[in-house]
Amino acid sequence: MIRGILRKTLYETWVLHLAFGLALFVVGMLLTMLLPQLEEGLNQFLSTLPFVRTFIQALLGDDFGGNINAETLRAIVWVHPTVLTLLWAQEIVFCTRLPAGEIDRGTIDILLSWPVSRIKLYVSETLVWLISGFWLCGMLLAGHNVASFFAPSQGGHALTKSLVVVGNLYCVYFAVGGVVLLISTLSNVRGRAMATAFGLVVASFLLNFLIQFWPEIDFLGTLGILSYYRPANILATGEVPVGDMLTLLAIGSIAWVVGLIVFRRRNICTL
Repeated sequence: MIRGILRKTLYETWVLHLAFGLALFVVGMLLTMLLPQLEEGLNQFLSTLPFVRTFIQALLGDDFGGNINAETLRAIVWVHPTVLTLLWAQEIVFCTRLPAGEIDRGTIDILLSWPVSRIKLYVSETLVWLISGFWLCGMLLAGHNVASFFAPSQGGHALTKSLVVVGNLYCVYFAVGGVVLLISTLSNVRGRAMATAFGLVVASFLLNFLIQFWPEIDFLGTLGILSYYRPANILATGEVPVGDMLTLLAIGSIAWVVGLIVFRRRNICTL
């Protein structure tokens, strides 16, 4: 029965996954092709406009000290607002389908009347969500790799480091999606669930910026999800951020389990 649910979910959402995957492929290509142009004379430009330097530092979430080198600049591909917006938009739209979307449309009674448990319904949605995350991150990496052959940057192209960054990005995707699933299980209106999830990710993103301009709130840094995602540091050192990745996986897992418990025990009535 779970195979039938998976086929139903994929049939209803394959256009969503395809569109966002292609968008990330194109964005990854465009950002990578722009890097060689940005590398030339960038530090001289930033010396005249220091606030732009602070903006880039806030975007990357790292204090890169002296000059911005090619490795630091390459990190923009992985943390650009467009990339994060596409990733988060896809999972916010998808992860609010069940149960908030079904309740909102008035079809939850039909879905729950099937000879399948709520746990299997929840797990089926989760499997498609996790697979779509691999698809999206893979398309972003593919776009970056394709463009790297046509527009190589001064920092070169290290596939191993890029894979580590993608792994860290997928952990961010997992953490956000787990929280969105929890929000969906607590909501009756899909629009409200999407707005709540969107507000949380925007607040997390803005917190990362505010800390750079307002050091007094640095103690709040651990509340921002991007504090556990620093591609600039990965590309510069090649180190795997095991602690950050485990933290993100823990956040997503706890939220997912709580969402499952809520959905399983919740008394849902559309009348």
